[in-house]
Amino acid sequence: MSTITIPDILPSLKEDCMRLRKAFQGFGTDEKAIIEVLGHRDARNRAEISRCYYMLYNESLIYRLKSELSGDFQRAVILWTEDPSKRDAELAHEALKRKKDQDIWVILEIACSSSSDHLIEVRQTYCLLFHSSLEEDIESQFAQQGQLKEFLLRLVSSYRYEGDDVDEQLVKSEANSLFCAIREQQPYHEVIRVLSTRSKAHLNAIFQHYKQEYGISIIEDIECNSTDDKKLTSIIKVAICCLQSPEKHFAQVVNTSIIGFGTDEDSLTRAIVTRAEIDMKLIKEEYKNRYNRTLHDDVVGDTSGYYRDFLLTLLGDK
Repeated sequence: MSTITIPDILPSLKEDCMRLRKAFQGFGTDEKAIIEVLGHRDARNRAEISRCYYMLYNESLIYRLKSELSGDFQRAVILWTEDPSKRDAELAHEALKRKKDQDIWVILEIACSSSSDHLIEVRQTYCLLFHSSLEEDIESQFAQQGQLKEFLLRLVSSYRYEGDDVDEQLVKSEANSLFCAIREQQPYHEVIRVLSTRSKAHLNAIFQHYKQEYGISIIEDIECNSTDDKKLTSIIKVAICCLQSPEKHFAQVVNTSIIGFGTDEDSLTRAIVTRAEIDMKLIKEEYKNRYNRTLHDDVVGDTSGYYRDFLLTLLGDK
């Protein structure tokens, strides 16, 4: 489901590093060469290139990219080149400093759209980078928002079973307990418990059974019977979407970043960079089905220069 294209025969690590070094030297920077090398390498290749570059030139590739590039293009290339767990730890840290509703989406994406092993790596890297845990910083930033804080803490601390086995009886029981809690307008404790502990296969089975049994999706039911805490209701809906259909969530992130006056480049970059190697093909299909436009065309229409070229490369369109 990745959209990046990798050459059938890869150059050696030394050749890639020499080409990058050449792109940095002389008058100006050869941005096209940087895109052609890094934009067509997977995470393992990029990590090997970074290590080889340091061994050859005694210089951090990330540091050199930061000094050579600028603006949105720089941010996109840096996020792409960094180790995925480091990238996500940094994104989470930035989001917690701002803690607006759209920033909370970043925490939900990392907690709900990642594998359990990747989430553990993000939490470990976060501690190394910022000398505090992700949980500590959530506790601090949302100290006055009890239920939201509890929800985020339980999501980032979760370690989910990754297999497809599902207990059908438990599915029916928990769908019923969620239905009762939602209809009594006291959904949050039960919703938080189920969303933060169950496997994605189990949750998808619950959501399907809920729709079949009660004639309404769980998201629609929460909207219809929500309490006064509209913010938490909105966050729960986003979490369910990330758990159930990440491609739908990220299609919305991209569309929201593009529509209206101006472009939210940070959100657009985050969505494309973090999902290009995971499920970008599905996101592109969802985007076209939902908005009757192609992601390619909207990126072309709202971005420019090397930033646009790099995003299109990650989308598999260059």
